Amino acid sequence: VARRLSLRKHPECHSMAGGKAIEHLAQTGNRQQYVFRLPMQQYRNCDFSFSGLQNLVNKAIIEKEEEEGIQEGEILSCVKDIAAAVQHTVAVHILQRTYRAMLFCIKNSILSPKNATLVVSGGVASNQHIRKGLQTLADANDFGFLCPPPRLCTDNGVMIAWNGIERLRAGLGVWHSTDGIRYEPK
Repeated sequence: VARRLSLRKHPECHSMAGGKAIEHLAQTGNRQQYVFRLPMQQYRNCDFSFSGLQNLVNKAIIEKEEEEGIQEGEILSCVKDIAAAVQHTVAVHILQRTYRAMLFCIKNSILSPKNATLVVSGGVASNQHIRKGLQTLADANDFGFLCPPPRLCTDNGVMIAWNGIERLRAGLGVWHSTDGIRYEPK
């Protein structure tokens, strides 16, 4: 969504990653200006998907570009409202699916209700709106809540690399010979 909204060109967001730019603009946007249907409401499971939402947002952006008479890549007048609506819809989707997962784990005795903990990490955990929602969800259901500081929740690549370091130190599942391994830099 950030790429489609050309947020790199937005004066407030030119140096921000996409998710951070959406969060920043959403703070002063009106989420009620756009209402996006929640993804996967017909499925009563714990799966996440944002592709349907992405299509809805893209259609709204195209409509607004035509209305404002601007080309793709130019900044829309309503960019903050779209950011707020998208962030809200993503947060609600994540909260609903996480709640279902929590109920599933308790019902199937996967977690003890006495010491159940919700752990949130990765880029989504750096978004304060989503983080607060998940904290509230955990509190309302007597779950503990663990979430690293936002500065440690930025890039999954860093977490994957850290996991590799820990596995290397422990000697678990690490190949010590690169013979037969082909890799190419991005």
